[in-house]
Amino acid sequence: MLSLNDKKKFVERGAAELKKYSSVGVVNLSGVPDRLLQSSRNKMRGSTTFIIGRKKMLEKILESSEETKELAQHMSGTSAIVLSNEDPFELYRRFKENEIKLAAKPRQIAPDDIVIESGETSLQPGQAVTELKAAGIDVKIDKGKVVISKSKTLVEKGGIISQNLAKALHTLDILPFTASIVPKAIKSGKVLFTADVLGITKEDTLANVARAFAQAFALSSEAGIVNQYTIVPMIEKAFDEAIALGVDIKAPDSGIVELLLEEGYAGAAALNAVQGS
Repeated sequence: MLSLNDKKKFVERGAAELKKYSSVGVVNLSGVPDRLLQSSRNKMRGSTTFIIGRKKMLEKILESSEETKELAQHMSGTSAIVLSNEDPFELYRRFKENEIKLAAKPRQIAPDDIVIESGETSLQPGQAVTELKAAGIDVKIDKGKVVISKSKTLVEKGGIISQNLAKALHTLDILPFTASIVPKAIKSGKVLFTADVLGITKEDTLANVARAFAQAFALSSEAGIVNQYTIVPMIEKAFDEAIALGVDIKAPDSGIVELLLEEGYAGAAALNAVQGS
């Protein structure tokens, strides 16, 4: 147990560390496997520093600076402070990339449909067959190997994983869950980025921009608003409408003479065909 003096030194060292980095974040470690934490720290070593300690002391570290004190309210349960000079979005992305796969446990809720595909497995006949059948998986023995007879959805998204299914998935080495350390908030300069903002990807942004552009273009075209994007389509549309109108009223304009001649020729051909019959 830390003495009062040790706690004071811990907070002082942490407060001093804050000043060395442009990005300061808070991550929730509740339920995070130790191996994931160690893996993330190892992969991000040199670019990201973790300060791990009791919640009260971490809050004091954050509250030691006007720029980071609002991060304290984003801290809950077992947490850590992360320090980096990377862009907040890049820092968030690196955390997300370090996710690991986890086995299913009884009574957990399926994050997605869990599907078993038909085909040969690497399992040997024996207890494995009993476990798979108990989970409702159709299996058979073929040439000394356990074979899944047909593809099947074992549990739908949102369904509860039974004990038998959890055991069967473990036997098949199917890991339907993922775990990752996700920053709850990151402060960079005077801007606070929360997880919902940090989770926006480049692909999401491009898709949103493209959708907004398409909607704005359609609205501008419909309303007859002239700008650098609508001017050419509007001229083309006006030209096509003028041609159509000219042909309809048989206007002897140089721009539609050929179309009128073609129409006349087609009409004459049709008339000759009728008379010939």
